[in-house]
Amino acid sequence: MIAETPFVPLAIAVLTISDTRSFADDRSGTTLVERVEKAGHRLADRAIVPDDVEAIRARVSGWIADPAVDVVITTGGTGFTGRDVTPEAIEPLFEKRMEGFSTVFHMVSFGKIGTSTLQSRATAGVANSTYIFCLPGSPGACRDGWDEILVHQLDIRHKPCNFVEILPRLDEHLKRGKLRVPAGTSA
Repeated sequence: MIAETPFVPLAIAVLTISDTRSFADDRSGTTLVERVEKAGHRLADRAIVPDDVEAIRARVSGWIADPAVDVVITTGGTGFTGRDVTPEAIEPLFEKRMEGFSTVFHMVSFGKIGTSTLQSRATAGVANSTYIFCLPGSPGACRDGWDEILVHQLDIRHKPCNFVEILPRLDEHLKRGKLRVPAGTSA
Protein backbone atom coordinates (compact mmCIF):
# COMPACT_ATOMS: atom_id res chain seq x y z
CA MET A 1 0.00 0.00 0.00
CA ILE A 2 1.37 3.40 -1.01
CA ALA A 3 0.94 6.16 1.56
CA GLU A 4 -0.87 9.23 0.28
CA THR A 5 1.18 12.40 0.19
CA PRO A 6 0.05 14.70 3.01
CA PHE A 7 -1.34 18.13 2.11
CA VAL A 8 1.18 20.98 2.38
CA PRO A 9 -0.43 24.30 3.33
CA LEU A 10 1.08 27.34 1.63
CA ALA A 11 1.21 30.95 2.83
CA ILE A 12 -0.75 32.96 0.27
CA ALA A 13 -1.07 36.75 0.08
CA VAL A 14 -4.06 38.30 -1.72
CA LEU A 15 -3.91 41.75 -3.30
CA THR A 16 -6.88 43.61 -4.71
CA ILE A 17 -5.98 46.34 -7.15
CA SER A 18 -8.69 48.97 -7.36
CA ASP A 19 -9.26 52.69 -7.01
CA THR A 20 -12.77 52.11 -5.66
CA ARG A 21 -12.82 49.01 -3.44
CA SER A 22 -12.54 48.70 0.33
CA PHE A 23 -12.49 45.51 2.39
CA ALA A 24 -16.24 45.95 2.94
CA ASP A 25 -17.08 45.65 -0.77
CA ASP A 26 -14.11 43.72 -2.18
CA ARG A 27 -15.98 40.70 -3.51
CA SER A 28 -13.10 39.44 -5.66
CA GLY A 29 -10.54 39.54 -2.83
CA THR A 30 -13.04 37.94 -0.48
CA THR A 31 -13.72 35.19 -3.04
CA LEU A 32 -10.01 34.38 -3.16
CA VAL A 33 -9.51 34.52 0.62
CA GLU A 34 -12.46 32.17 1.20
CA ARG A 35 -11.12 29.67 -1.35
CA VAL A 36 -7.54 29.86 -0.07
CA GLU A 37 -8.66 29.11 3.49
CA LYS A 38 -11.21 26.45 2.47
CA ALA A 39 -8.45 24.60 0.60
CA GLY A 40 -6.38 24.49 3.81
CA HIS A 41 -3.83 27.16 2.98
CA ARG A 42 -2.90 30.06 5.27
CA LEU A 43 -3.69 33.66 4.39
CA ALA A 44 -0.30 35.35 4.80
CA ASP A 45 -1.68 38.85 4.22
CA ARG A 46 -4.36 40.76 2.38
CA ALA A 47 -4.23 44.28 1.01
CA ILE A 48 -5.91 46.70 -1.36
CA VAL A 49 -3.89 49.18 -3.41
CA PRO A 50 -4.95 51.69 -6.07
CA ASP A 51 -4.41 51.19 -9.80
CA ASP A 52 -0.92 52.67 -9.62
CA VAL A 53 2.24 50.97 -10.93
CA GLU A 54 4.43 52.02 -7.99
CA ALA A 55 1.85 51.10 -5.32
CA ILE A 56 1.23 47.68 -6.88
CA ARG A 57 4.93 46.96 -7.39
CA ALA A 58 5.82 48.06 -3.84
CA ARG A 59 3.19 45.79 -2.22
CA VAL A 60 4.10 42.74 -4.33
CA SER A 61 7.84 43.40 -3.89
CA GLY A 62 7.37 43.42 -0.11
CA TRP A 63 5.65 40.06 -0.23
CA ILE A 64 8.17 38.41 -2.55
CA ALA A 65 10.98 39.64 -0.29
CA ASP A 66 9.32 37.89 2.66
CA PRO A 67 10.47 34.25 2.83
CA ALA A 68 7.27 33.40 4.71
CA VAL A 69 5.10 34.15 1.63
CA ASP A 70 4.91 31.33 -0.91
CA VAL A 71 2.29 32.68 -3.32
CA VAL A 72 0.85 36.07 -4.26
CA ILE A 73 -2.52 36.26 -6.01
CA THR A 74 -3.73 39.60 -7.33
CA THR A 75 -7.15 40.54 -8.61
CA GLY A 76 -7.86 43.56 -10.78
CA GLY A 77 -6.10 45.80 -13.24
CA THR A 78 -5.61 43.23 -16.01
CA GLY A 79 -7.86 44.84 -18.62
CA PHE A 80 -7.18 47.44 -21.29
CA THR A 81 -8.38 50.71 -19.81
CA GLY A 82 -5.95 53.46 -18.95
CA ARG A 83 -6.04 52.55 -15.25
CA ASP A 84 -5.38 48.82 -15.84
CA VAL A 85 -1.65 48.58 -15.07
CA THR A 86 -1.21 45.33 -13.12
CA PRO A 87 0.85 43.50 -15.80
CA GLU A 88 3.04 46.58 -16.29
CA ALA A 89 3.63 46.77 -12.53
CA ILE A 90 4.29 43.09 -11.85
CA GLU A 91 5.78 41.48 -14.97
CA PRO A 92 9.11 43.36 -14.59
CA LEU A 93 9.50 41.54 -11.24
CA PHE A 94 9.28 38.09 -12.86
CA GLU A 95 12.44 36.04 -13.08
CA LYS A 96 10.48 33.49 -15.07
CA ARG A 97 7.20 34.05 -16.84
CA MET A 98 4.51 31.37 -16.73
CA GLU A 99 3.09 31.55 -20.25
CA GLY A 100 0.90 28.49 -19.72
CA PHE A 101 -1.09 30.13 -16.93
CA SER A 102 -2.51 32.78 -19.24
CA THR A 103 -3.27 30.17 -21.89
CA VAL A 104 -5.10 27.85 -19.49
CA PHE A 105 -6.91 30.78 -17.85
CA HIS A 106 -8.19 31.90 -21.26
CA MET A 107 -9.27 28.36 -22.12
CA VAL A 108 -11.30 28.15 -18.91
CA SER A 109 -12.65 31.66 -19.35
CA PHE A 110 -13.62 31.08 -22.99
CA GLY A 111 -15.87 28.23 -21.88
CA LYS A 112 -17.70 30.62 -19.54
CA ILE A 113 -17.69 34.03 -21.28
CA GLY A 114 -16.69 33.26 -24.87
CA THR A 115 -14.61 35.77 -26.77
CA SER A 116 -14.90 38.34 -23.96
CA THR A 117 -11.90 36.53 -22.44
CA LEU A 118 -9.80 38.57 -24.89
CA GLN A 119 -10.32 41.55 -22.59
CA SER A 120 -8.11 40.01 -19.90
CA ARG A 121 -4.35 40.17 -19.62
CA ALA A 122 -4.15 37.55 -16.85
CA THR A 123 -0.50 36.74 -16.22
CA ALA A 124 1.74 34.78 -13.88
CA GLY A 125 5.37 34.17 -13.06
CA VAL A 126 7.97 33.45 -10.42
CA ALA A 127 10.02 36.04 -8.52
CA ASN A 128 12.37 35.38 -5.61
CA SER A 129 11.02 31.83 -5.20
CA THR A 130 7.44 33.14 -4.96
CA TYR A 131 4.64 32.30 -7.36
CA ILE A 132 2.64 35.32 -8.56
CA PHE A 133 -0.74 34.98 -10.27
CA CYS A 134 -2.59 38.04 -11.62
CA LEU A 135 -6.31 37.50 -12.15
CA PRO A 136 -8.98 39.85 -13.48
CA GLY A 137 -11.01 41.88 -11.01
CA SER A 138 -14.32 40.05 -11.12
CA PRO A 139 -15.50 37.43 -8.62
CA GLY A 140 -16.28 35.10 -11.55
CA ALA A 141 -12.74 35.34 -12.90
CA CYS A 142 -11.34 34.73 -9.41
CA ARG A 143 -13.56 31.67 -9.01
CA ASP A 144 -12.49 30.35 -12.42
CA GLY A 145 -8.79 30.99 -11.77
CA TRP A 146 -8.88 29.35 -8.35
CA ASP A 147 -11.38 26.52 -8.92
CA GLU A 148 -10.11 25.43 -12.33
CA ILE A 149 -6.35 26.04 -12.03
CA LEU A 150 -4.84 27.18 -8.75
CA VAL A 151 -6.62 24.85 -6.33
CA HIS A 152 -5.05 21.95 -8.22
CA GLN A 153 -1.59 23.35 -8.93
CA LEU A 154 -1.20 24.58 -5.33
CA ASP A 155 -1.96 21.11 -3.94
CA ILE A 156 1.00 18.72 -3.66
CA ARG A 157 -1.39 15.78 -4.05
CA HIS A 158 -2.33 16.84 -7.61
CA LYS A 159 -0.79 14.49 -10.16
CA PRO A 160 1.06 14.15 -12.42
CA CYS A 161 2.72 17.37 -11.22
CA ASN A 162 2.06 20.59 -9.32
CA PHE A 163 3.74 23.82 -8.23
CA VAL A 164 4.16 22.77 -4.61
CA GLU A 165 6.57 19.92 -5.28
CA ILE A 166 8.98 22.23 -7.14
CA LEU A 167 8.68 25.17 -4.72
CA PRO A 168 11.86 24.19 -2.79
CA ARG A 169 13.83 24.20 -6.06
CA LEU A 170 12.77 27.60 -7.41
CA ASP A 171 15.90 29.27 -6.06
CA GLU A 172 18.47 26.71 -7.28
CA HIS A 173 20.10 29.33 -9.51
CA LEU A 174 20.67 31.53 -6.47
CA LYS A 175 22.30 28.73 -4.49
CA ARG A 176 24.83 28.08 -7.26
CA GLY A 177 25.60 31.75 -7.80
CA LYS A 178 25.36 33.24 -11.24
CA LEU A 179 23.63 31.29 -13.94
CA ARG A 180 26.14 29.66 -16.25
CA VAL A 181 25.88 30.79 -19.83
CA PRO A 182 27.62 28.61 -22.42
CA ALA A 183 30.52 30.25 -24.26
CA GLY A 184 29.48 32.00 -27.45
CA THR A 185 26.00 32.92 -26.18
CA SER A 186 24.70 35.97 -24.38
CA ALA A 187 22.69 36.10 -21.20
